[in-house]
Amino acid sequence: MKRSIGLAAAATTLAMVALPLGVVSTGSSPALAAGFSYKTLTPLQKRLLSGGSAMALQGAGASTLRANSSTKPSYFPQSDDGCTARISFNIKVNTNCLNISDPDLAGRGQANNETSIAYDPRNPRVMVASANDYRTGDGNCYTHYSRDGGRNWQDSTPPTSFTRGQVDNVVDFGAARQYWGGGGDTSVAFDTKGNAYLSCQLFNRGEPVSNNPDISSALVVYRSTKNGGASWNFPGRYVRASADVTASGVPPFLDKQLMTVDNHVGSPYQDRVYVSWTEFASDGSAFIYEAHSSDYGEHFTPPKLVSTTSPLCVQTYGAGTVATTGQHSNCNENQFSQPFTGPDGNLYIVYANFNNAVSAGLPEDPDEDRGDGGDADAGAAAAAAAPADNRNQMLLSKSVDGGNTFSPPVKVSDYYDLPDCATYQAGKDPGRSCVPEKGTSTNSYFRAVNYPSGAVDPTNSKKVVVTFGSYINRHSNEANGCVPTGFSSFGTNVYTGVKTPGACNNDILISVSTNKGGTFTGTTKDPRVLQTVTTDRRQATTDQWWQWTDFTRTGKLATSYYDRQYGSDEMTGYSDVSLSGSKDLRHFGVKRVTSSSMPPPTQFEGVFYGDYTGLAAPSNAYPLWSDTRTPALFVCPGTATAGTPPRLCTASASNAKVANDQELRTAIVSVPSK
Repeated sequence: MKRSIGLAAAATTLAMVALPLGVVSTGSSPALAAGFSYKTLTPLQKRLLSGGSAMALQGAGASTLRANSSTKPSYFPQSDDGCTARISFNIKVNTNCLNISDPDLAGRGQANNETSIAYDPRNPRVMVASANDYRTGDGNCYTHYSRDGGRNWQDSTPPTSFTRGQVDNVVDFGAARQYWGGGGDTSVAFDTKGNAYLSCQLFNRGEPVSNNPDISSALVVYRSTKNGGASWNFPGRYVRASADVTASGVPPFLDKQLMTVDNHVGSPYQDRVYVSWTEFASDGSAFIYEAHSSDYGEHFTPPKLVSTTSPLCVQTYGAGTVATTGQHSNCNENQFSQPFTGPDGNLYIVYANFNNAVSAGLPEDPDEDRGDGGDADAGAAAAAAAPADNRNQMLLSKSVDGGNTFSPPVKVSDYYDLPDCATYQAGKDPGRSCVPEKGTSTNSYFRAVNYPSGAVDPTNSKKVVVTFGSYINRHSNEANGCVPTGFSSFGTNVYTGVKTPGACNNDILISVSTNKGGTFTGTTKDPRVLQTVTTDRRQATTDQWWQWTDFTRTGKLATSYYDRQYGSDEMTGYSDVSLSGSKDLRHFGVKRVTSSSMPPPTQFEGVFYGDYTGLAAPSNAYPLWSDTRTPALFVCPGTATAGTPPRLCTASASNAKVANDQELRTAIVSVPSK
């Protein structure tokens, strides 16, 4: 969920966001101990909480941006109206013009992040996109649509102002309407009938930010009935709701919901809408749930437990009892679930899990075709001697009955998360991980984690692919000076070689199943020898992160991601976007997507860039990312006098030449392969 607080109100927000959220939904939910707040979260829960949620629950400092109001201010070019549609071949998706914010509210009123994009399977030229959008001051769910294959876009506005306050056996907010202050964590999808769907988390902030104590939140789905995202049905339909209009303080806390639709013609569950999410509870747990709709998003089932018990989970946090259903599961510390379906109707949900036993390494597969000249033996030998391993695991749960029940999870792979930010970036963004650049500069400190993204080959329902980031991999391992050294005081990962050029780097790994998710290539292989999709020479020493994966309709895999292999990105904290593609899932071609490098984000104090990106690939690929190349604009202080309106200025930023906006951009890219 995206609850990024206003920078000017940060000092007063902490007291409000420490209040807990209560939950009311279909079916009964045993009450947990009251008192959910950021302070009561365990260190591991704080590590897993999404970036926007952490900003809302913890608070943020006042902005350090200052308008450049010196004798030579940087003025906004009069020939530009703040609506520039293209940067070379990179297409702007949000078509609104740039709002003008006060410097202490950088990010409010103009940022866009956490992107999702989908196409109509009946007509791939019809596309819909979504993101967290701050044009109204608070984050909210906004959408955009294209009728010409992504070349031109128009904005559309979901009706998120209020939902029904009373729905039989689902939720009761005590009034006919429940009004909402903001929203986020968006995702979009199409069914086979031409309907588009938007998943959105709605929330209120309570006191003292507002004069209303309401701190309710809800997972809501909207349908665009056969007009491709140009408009949305009102009101939205509840998937799950936390009704706490009086700040009563009953957990759990809903986070990071994502959606898919089974749009495979002939599937036994054709057009079923699936949503999965995480629930943080006061006992220290974080279970994954799913709910679904078989009537085009009109009604959703009660929550179904996804992260069921498994021998893969050996360290249980909290009681291990599922608050919603009363079941027991030892896989109770999870985050970032993504649902996806196959042509046969199977539902897969992949997620990061933290109940594993930290081990020194797994045996190397002697038949592994590394393909890049890496030293597999050296990596495996070093893994066996690693003194302070800090790996976790990606798990996958499958449902063969349309999301009603789930099999025990299987291991997709172990992985290593990104490093603790404060340790390597001069104390910045404490308690979170980030993507530190190399060398002595400390410009890159936005919150980032590694997560999974999965897809099923539409030409072969047995072939299931999951991509994910890992900081220890065939390129960044002990053989080149990158060694896991355990955990920071915040519970985040630490390593040697983080700031050393040529040592640590984050790669995008791929794990493949050829038996419908029964086992994966990464199930018994160490991440140090697993195949990567990032195979360019310079990608072996630079960072890639925030990937998304899709198959084309002919079965070619496409994966887009942020990339620091270009120019001086790896030393300055700038970034680009690249696309990898493959026909055989072993040999990958790579293309640069961005036409020039993007500076580190400066909005929200530079600590929040979103948590994920999107991709759709009907035949060409359409990566969708948050772009920081456009300067942010501010009222130039002291320039307004009688008869003279205020001038517009850029602003200085500590980690970039100038404060920047966050815009949505895409590109139409042919999928490379080797």
